Amino acid sequence: MQGQLGKIAVGELVKLFPYAEDFFAALPVTPNPQVSVNDFFLGLEDGLLEELGQSSEDLIKQFNEFMRQMEQIRKVDEPVSSITIIGGQDKDGMAEDVCLTIYAGEIVCIVGSTGSGKSRLLADIEWLAQRDTPTGRKILINDQLPTAGRRYSIQHKLVAQLSQNMNFVMDLTVSEFLRMHAESRMVRDLETVVANVILQANRLAGEQFSAETPVTSLSGGQSRALMIADTAYLSASPVVLIDEIENAGIDRQSALKLLVDKQKIVLMATHDPILALMGDKRLVVNNGKISKILTTTDKERRNLEILEKLDRQLTDVRNALRRGENIDTLPETLRGSEVI
Repeated sequence: MQGQLGKIAVGELVKLFPYAEDFFAALPVTPNPQVSVNDFFLGLEDGLLEELGQSSEDLIKQFNEFMRQMEQIRKVDEPVSSITIIGGQDKDGMAEDVCLTIYAGEIVCIVGSTGSGKSRLLADIEWLAQRDTPTGRKILINDQLPTAGRRYSIQHKLVAQLSQNMNFVMDLTVSEFLRMHAESRMVRDLETVVANVILQANRLAGEQFSAETPVTSLSGGQSRALMIADTAYLSASPVVLIDEIENAGIDRQSALKLLVDKQKIVLMATHDPILALMGDKRLVVNNGKISKILTTTDKERRNLEILEKLDRQLTDVRNALRRGENIDTLPETLRGSEVI
């Protein structure tokens, strides 16, 4: 066996490369986890080898090729540190005078009326448009034209989408769902990653859930919290599209921080002023083009603090209603005594 893998004990190898277990599982004999990979294959009995129609050396070569191919699957293109939007034209054919670069760790909000072209902009980014969509836009990755592999690869999808309406149809527990995703991503230290995703999701959700909770019984807020944590820790997509999570029932600020900390590029379509002011920039879309690019100002950040306070107070009122309480009084700020 090439390299150093053949000298590693089977049990240790499976911990480092969980997918290696699939190869051993196809054999009619279970390896001793304490024995090195080479010694396991070389120690197989002649009768078993005859039954398999293989020599020990053949099995070593096959295992080596299996590991090589699986590592190829694990590899992704160069990490995405930036995307650049080069303008095309609006619905009337007028030029879109835009050249905007968005960097990893940035939050960019997209605002505009219904039908203004927000979805088209997001689709152009997702498809890595090269003047071949109705808008005529061009998208660069790390200041370069995207490779064909990057454009058309299903495995290396650029954008992960999170929307308000997220429903599970699989009859799985939270732990089983996450394990399935983690195994498909060939994640190392699987159990630790799954436990961390559940921990982070519960920090975002208003109501706690366990690893054994069926995903079909999660509330809307719990589902979105789970998928945001899943996207942060398990998704290889460098760009995250968040579509209208105004009423998601999650800690929105913590959710955005989690994604940014994982160096995701976050694009968020929203009508919520609180979410809009959480972004580093706002793209104003009108008549099919980006008409303005606004950078969030210090004054807007201060207004955000006031808006968040109002939002917390309004949430308290909603919760009081849910508990069946009378709404006899309102906080002073909700009665208009404080002006932004």
